[in-house]
Amino acid sequence: MEIIESPRSPEQRKRDVLERLGREQDIWVASADADGLPCLVPLWFLWDGEAIWMSTRFTNPTGRNLRAGRRARLALGHTRDVVLIDGDVESFTAREVPAAAADAFAERYGWDPRRNGGSYGYFRVLPRAVQAWHEEHELPGRHLMREGQWVV
Repeated sequence: MEIIESPRSPEQRKRDVLERLGREQDIWVASADADGLPCLVPLWFLWDGEAIWMSTRFTNPTGRNLRAGRRARLALGHTRDVVLIDGDVESFTAREVPAAAADAFAERYGWDPRRNGGSYGYFRVLPRAVQAWHEEHELPGRHLMREGQWVV
């Protein structure tokens, strides 16, 4: 007989999300172009306590979509331990990016996009909605943030 653990409280889910944002290195980035053609890629990311920072080329589909669409859906985990984040996107050139964010990103990954030429940009995703759940039994109560405000 399979033992099903009881659902986590909303407060525990929020703690778990924040811990994962500080620990994990890769995040799935979903974006779409003006015609609705989707693009899904994993990128390194940095959580600064308020927003998620990523870097990719302005010239690839993800960079173009994030810059033009200014919205993204980000995901952590596999299908049985999900974190979904919908957010507003700001883009920065290597000259415009706040030094603290770029320095922290470079320190974390040992790679500084500012040194890879002008085609790399930085993208700051400010969460507007966050959902988290383990399996089906946690679907109720999965909404932890709405309209940019934590609801727990």
